Amino acid sequence: MFPLSPGERQGTPQLFEIDENEFALPVFRDLGFNRKTCPNCGSHFWSSNPKQETCGEVPCQGYSFLGNPPTKRAYDIREMRIQFLDYFAERAHTRIKPYPIVARWRNDVYLVGASIYDFQPYVTEGIIPPPANPLVISQPCIRFTDIERVGPTAGRHGTFFEMGGHHAFNRDGQEVYWKDETIRFHHQLLSNVLGVPSDAITYKEHFWSGGGNAGPDLEGIVAGLEISTLVFMKYKTTGNELVPIPIRTVDTGYGIERWSWLSQGSPSGVHAVYAPLLKDTMAMANMTVDDALATAVTHAAGMFYADGKPWRPAAISWLSNQTGLEASSLQETISKLEEVYALIDHTKTLSFLLAEGVVPSNVGEGYLARLIIRRAVRLSRLLGVSDRLPEIVEAQVKFWSGDFRTLREMRTEVLEGLRVEVKKYEETISKGSEAVARIAKELSSRGITRVPLQQLVDLYDSQGLPPEIVKERAEKLGVEVDVPDNFLALVAERQSKHATIEQAQTDSAVDENLAALPATRALYYEDQYQTRFKASVLARPGGKSVVLDQTCFYPQGGGQPGDNGELSFQGGMVNVVDAKKVGGVIVHYLDKPLPDQVELVDGEIDWNRRQSLMRHHTSTHVLIGAARRVLGEHAWQAGAQKDTDTSRLDITHYREITDKEREKMERLVNQVILRNVPVQASWLAREKAEAKYGFRLYQGGAVPGAKIRVVTIQGWDAEACGGTHCERTGELGILKIDKIGRLQDGVERIEFSAGESALRHISSNYDILSKTSKILGTSIDQLPIVAKSIVEERDEFAKELKKLREKTVESRVKRYARRAKTIGPVKLVSEKAPVRKGQDPIDLANRLKELDPYNVTIIFEVSDKVQIVVAAGDEAVKAGVNAAQVVSAVATMIGGRGGGRAHFATGGGPAKDMVDVAMAKAAEIIASQVRIQTPKAERVA
Repeated sequence: MFPLSPGERQGTPQLFEIDENEFALPVFRDLGFNRKTCPNCGSHFWSSNPKQETCGEVPCQGYSFLGNPPTKRAYDIREMRIQFLDYFAERAHTRIKPYPIVARWRNDVYLVGASIYDFQPYVTEGIIPPPANPLVISQPCIRFTDIERVGPTAGRHGTFFEMGGHHAFNRDGQEVYWKDETIRFHHQLLSNVLGVPSDAITYKEHFWSGGGNAGPDLEGIVAGLEISTLVFMKYKTTGNELVPIPIRTVDTGYGIERWSWLSQGSPSGVHAVYAPLLKDTMAMANMTVDDALATAVTHAAGMFYADGKPWRPAAISWLSNQTGLEASSLQETISKLEEVYALIDHTKTLSFLLAEGVVPSNVGEGYLARLIIRRAVRLSRLLGVSDRLPEIVEAQVKFWSGDFRTLREMRTEVLEGLRVEVKKYEETISKGSEAVARIAKELSSRGITRVPLQQLVDLYDSQGLPPEIVKERAEKLGVEVDVPDNFLALVAERQSKHATIEQAQTDSAVDENLAALPATRALYYEDQYQTRFKASVLARPGGKSVVLDQTCFYPQGGGQPGDNGELSFQGGMVNVVDAKKVGGVIVHYLDKPLPDQVELVDGEIDWNRRQSLMRHHTSTHVLIGAARRVLGEHAWQAGAQKDTDTSRLDITHYREITDKEREKMERLVNQVILRNVPVQASWLAREKAEAKYGFRLYQGGAVPGAKIRVVTIQGWDAEACGGTHCERTGELGILKIDKIGRLQDGVERIEFSAGESALRHISSNYDILSKTSKILGTSIDQLPIVAKSIVEERDEFAKELKKLREKTVESRVKRYARRAKTIGPVKLVSEKAPVRKGQDPIDLANRLKELDPYNVTIIFEVSDKVQIVVAAGDEAVKAGVNAAQVVSAVATMIGGRGGGRAHFATGGGPAKDMVDVAMAKAAEIIASQVRIQTPKAERVA
């Protein structure tokens, strides 16, 4: 399964028109193809079939390959992948291994959504050479833009798909091949190799734009199914302008799953790719749908599916006519098929994400992993197989392990990560009622009766609450919720937009005057132990800053602060308080201006500070290596900050780090220190560094440039890093983990110290223990026992306090009930009360409502503003009481708004001096409601 266009790049709508002669190529003349216009969608397309009138793609034309494949033989997905790769390898393309799905080498996207992502921006912009030219690759991709279509389109869309890409990178004087040859390659694979008749193949014109690049493209279509996109990337987009670029890239996307489906003619794309997994999952769910009905459903999805429109009624009506089945039966069948199709897709996607070390969280790729896992949980519940979700995921891991070794190697971590996340989700749902109740109360106090979409998104982002759960809970409290059909795609797209804006702001900050200066010679890279140097002054960009031709001062970056020190000159000295790199120039920030006449300076860094920073930076690399060995391969650096006393390392992990794990990490680090392992730094071409060390290089995030500096700790760790480091691990002396805590869900923060700082922390901790033991009158080794006893006593007191508060609430409810006034058939409890800890007015009102179905409770809670709660029992509502009308009227009197439903409503306002008047008015309204609705009603004893 794969997206609408296997070659589509999450681009923008088509902004640029294609010249009618763009594809007037020899290949089409040779094949007898003519350009036509589809009367349904208006697209221009090429076909050799004189009878063909439409573009050939659903919904303009239905699927004609289901049960009737146009190829000479059927290919499963593995066979089709091999056929694709072999075909191009035989035609002088170098076969490239697939890249990871998590795009850690880029700072603008989280996940690989197309094969071209592997080569952006460095190859496509000509910064580095391609790994081969031309090349061919079958790249696993994950894309969330089509998530709402997954299931309803019967396997045509998926969050996970394999994109077969053959790429050629052309520049002046180095032409590889372009449009004509690309189309010939595609057409010959379809017709000569697979046996698809030439007149059954259609090429539809399109213009692709996205990710900063653009170009005309052709979509390959057979029998109603789009199977490929052939993009000819030759522009860079700036607003609505197209700027030609020096590298013209052949960017093709062959949907390997769709090609396989086409060759099999299966009832759906899911049947074609996941046949055994689909069969087993349907058996778990006690589903039985024969192939004929499944095929009919796929036909209907192709003809009627439309984003954001009510397409199902028309599809069901058509299916009913075709099959003779009742609409209600078909509705249930379609729903279950959509759910099982989506569950199969999602369990594959989450397996690959977890296998690549993604830890579910509320940010970045972790957010996307959480989204897909929680949707899989919900689907499994709808199908009645939630208890077997781990079994389905394990089956996915086993099914694909032969093709993707990482799945096999990470099987344990995949299943453990899933288990932990499912448990968190269950806890989130159980706690969700409280969060929704708070929001409903706050909205009602402002007279808002509908949860805004932004707040719905924020609830999902911050607390992981699915909109369906929010809707269910909020509407019980009188607040309505509208969930848009594309909700998940909306939040996924928002999270997928990475740091491109921040990067653009950083780039634009480069001073034009500084850009004209030569790059500063970085002496700290030539010898990190050099402390003194002589330099010439090149510029004074500010009142208290200076640029030199060379320097030992390390500029802040990669979580390492800039060096401090001094610059001396004849007749004086200034202190360097910071250093920063702007472009290729290092700016030294001073405590006072450097005199204008000074042209030469002697510089000296604060060595003790630099040495401590070096120790802590090298310690960070050693520690991340230990974390990976103790916690698992999913442990990635999520942030770091080095300092002279204490540093911190943030790592991804799906649960809290235990004391035992902390001790093991600390022990491993100190063993590496004792072994005095060499630490080496070297500059390598980006492509060579990635080939040698893999994408673990990018622990600290993506780094720019054709060359990258790689810091290796022999046999332990290798990272792209620009910081200063010790030459051997023995220089660290000792490392002490001082504190571990949860920075955010899915990210653990480790605070540590090294060298003399570690010794000071150890001594300080001992002093604290010693003083505490004296205060408690016990020895240090007995402290845990004494502390446990104190905590147990505190907890016992807390339990007693809770019991007392509950008794107080019960007493208050009874007291209010005794003061109730009879109005016709109902009892009115109207009270003005101050805010009291542990006594929620909503809870009080609901208790009184449950105490007697004839009760109508109105509570005015007064603090700096007034909160109004009205709750009416079932019999009171039958008698005519409407809580929403009461709140709406009295909230206006205190300068606010309110709303809700007949049984329950809330509101509020600022006018505390109007509470007594509002209370009297509420009684009048209730009396009026009862008289109007039941003029002769009498209270039933």
